[in-house]
Order: sequence, then C-alpha cells, then structure tokens
Amino acid sequence: MSQSLAVALGKHNVIVGVIAPGFVETDMAAPYLDSEAGELVKKQSPLSRVATPEEVATIVAVFASEGLEFMTGGIVDLNGASYLRS
Repeated sequence: MSQSLAVALGKHNVIVGVIAPGFVETDMAAPYLDSEAGELVKKQSPLSRVATPEEVATIVAVFASEGLEFMTGGIVDLNGASYLRS
C-alpha cells in the first residue's frame, strides 16, 4: 500500500512513509507484555525487549526530516529484529 500511495501521490509532491512497529511498551500493552506470553514476545528479539514509545518517536522525527523524499514508499520495520521482511 505504501508503494501504491507513493506512486499515486508523488505527482502532488506528497511523500509517503510507513513505520511498522512490533510491540511497543505502552500502558495498554503492559498487561500482555507482563504475562508469560509477553515474555515470549520479548524473547523473539535479540534485544530481549520491545520498543519504547521514544524509539517510535525517533523514527517519526526521521520521517519528518528534510531530504528523505527519495525514501517515499519505504517501510521501516521497528521490531528489534523479531521479524525480518523478505
């Protein structure tokens, strides 16, 4: 979808960027992440944890930076290597 939107909107100088986070350490996710199942999720990453909201915000700030126009249609997987896009 990101590539389709980038193609459709590029002529209007609209840049499309997608952030695909895995689990993020939020108040809403805390009960699950504190459970046995959540521990298994954390172990899927070589970092043995999930992303923080601040880490997600950093990538949002990068996308909002000047000079990334040629990244249009791109996807940033923010999941601590727990899922690798093929």
